Amino acid sequence: MSRSTAVLAASFALWFALPAGAEPPHHGHGAGGHAVSADARPVQPGQAVFGAVQEIVALLEADPATDWSRVDIDRLHRHLLDMERLATAARAAREEVPGGLRLTVTGEGEAGEAARRMIPAHAGLLAAETGWAVRAEPLPAGAVLTVTSGDPAQAARIRALGFMGLMARGGHHQPHHLAMARGGGH
Repeated sequence: MSRSTAVLAASFALWFALPAGAEPPHHGHGAGGHAVSADARPVQPGQAVFGAVQEIVALLEADPATDWSRVDIDRLHRHLLDMERLATAARAAREEVPGGLRLTVTGEGEAGEAARRMIPAHAGLLAAETGWAVRAEPLPAGAVLTVTSGDPAQAARIRALGFMGLMARGGHHQPHHLAMARGGGH
């Protein structure tokens, strides 16, 4: 790879790693154009699962009411790995149905097991948050997720979201992770 191609690739990687609205660093400057001091420290943990666990541990440690006898970070870690496998290794075959979408989500090994665990658990939350008709059926190596609405505009939204959009939709993930780490949740 030529030096200019490497610089361009690194610039794109940095740009997409920045929070929304942040500017890329300029030579000798950090995000937003602020000067970088010699004692500056990186803030990104380097891996999403590690970062999510790190965030939850910090919240638990900051809360004097944390019941450490109930905390189960290993359980949260297993769940986050399921999320990773679902996002990166599972395959979703989509079929448009009247009012929405049917997704057959499968994967080999742990990816299929993750789909089999996560999709039925997510279906109820998705239905409660949206009012859509949501049905999940387990398969030996995955699950079938059917999401529909009688409203044509909502049906279009469902189809546009597709598998990952439907799975990532809503603000319930972070509170669920904290509750799971505290020993609750599902």
